[in-house]
Amino acid sequence: MAISWQRRDLTGVVDLPAEPRTADRQAPLAEHIRAGLDARLRALISHDPGTRQGEDPEELHQMRVSVRRMRAMLRSGRRFLDRDWSEPLRAELGWLGRALGPVRDLDVLLERLRVESADLPADERAAAARLISGLEVEHGLARVEMLAALDSDRYLALLRSVSDSLRAGLPAPESDVDTEGELRRLVLGQFRKVRKSVARLPEAPADDELHALRIRGKRVRYTAELAQPAFGKPMQQLIKAAKQFQDVLGEHQDACVAEERIRGLLHDVGENVDAAVAFVAGRLVEREQARKAERRAQWWQAWEALDAAAAAI
Repeated sequence: MAISWQRRDLTGVVDLPAEPRTADRQAPLAEHIRAGLDARLRALISHDPGTRQGEDPEELHQMRVSVRRMRAMLRSGRRFLDRDWSEPLRAELGWLGRALGPVRDLDVLLERLRVESADLPADERAAAARLISGLEVEHGLARVEMLAALDSDRYLALLRSVSDSLRAGLPAPESDVDTEGELRRLVLGQFRKVRKSVARLPEAPADDELHALRIRGKRVRYTAELAQPAFGKPMQQLIKAAKQFQDVLGEHQDACVAEERIRGLLHDVGENVDAAVAFVAGRLVEREQARKAERRAQWWQAWEALDAAAAAI
């Protein structure tokens, strides 16, 4: 499905200094958040044109990650910000993330199924193409909605709101706190939530329990990224361990989603499903189940590495 797009000129909408903002170790915590938001806003803007064009899915991925990291910074540091400012901004970033999400999720799923079917015999590849054709239509429709969001006044107002706040300084209550101590507490606070969740898990966690654990691990990573400039290598090691933990559980979740969507696609075909399509669907489901089992065997080791990295902070 061909989607028209156009590069939107953001000059005059987003007014950022030539050089990225930084915050030294002793800077107020709000300044660390300010520097983090500045870096992520620059990344978001840089990936806007590629996201609109749609030729490289990585552009949308990085734009969506930028939105998520901005939201995570506002969430982690909300105690040190004016919530009348930060919470509405976080809500608007949530809107943007939801606008980008369906296309990104379908990018991942389509790429996965295309790769998985590439080594099948020619007739089975053709059956796989018929099976996933509905996802391609869905992807095209989702891009129409995403581009409408990116062309909206709401999107421009969001970018302007962030850039204006970065230029003027983040609204924050007066406070005299130990920045390094508070950053450490923010990171370890997020980590303790993961540890409590792990402790509550049964011996064989359900898929949705592992997915929830991945989300909490991601919050540890994003909060650690906020604190990294003040802590250096120990925090970098924690970020690395959190990323590995997130990746293992993320691949498990991707396999869960792929299996569910394959079954759904087969169901959508109806009762008169072609035998070749049904056979290919079964093969693809079997591969996703094998991948899920593999990642389940790996996640505990990734958790132990994260636990060890957190102990060094």
